Amino acid sequence: MANVSIKFNGKEFLLSCDDGQEEHLEELLIQLNQKFNELKNSLGNLGENKLLLITAVKVIDEYHETKKKVEQKKNELKELSAKFRELRSLIYDYRDKKEDEIQNLNERHNSLKFEIENNQKTYEKLLDQTADEITNFIDKANSEKLS
Repeated sequence: MANVSIKFNGKEFLLSCDDGQEEHLEELLIQLNQKFNELKNSLGNLGENKLLLITAVKVIDEYHETKKKVEQKKNELKELSAKFRELRSLIYDYRDKKEDEIQNLNERHNSLKFEIENNQKTYEKLLDQTADEITNFIDKANSEKLS
């Protein structure tokens, strides 16, 4: 345990604290002394005990207000986290749906490509047959003319 000598309301006090906490204790007591002196200056000399009580009430009030604000911020953070998880879920669902749509479009594209290639082969075969029939017709007509 470490000892810290402090001055509060013009009086010297020796307080103990855990080792390494001396500076923190001094900072707290400076703030407490400051709050005590502010109240003493604004309210006048009501007596040390009453001023100490009012100072304690003010400090506790500030503590509770800060605690409420911290709880409020925690709740806001929880709500934001829940909304973020919901949005993330929606984004992943949307991405999955779009990937499925892309896959379906690719399958349809490949099917149409295959169909076009088959139709092109069929068309070329028809053109070749038609050309052969026309050639045969012309050859036949020419041979009939000659005879």
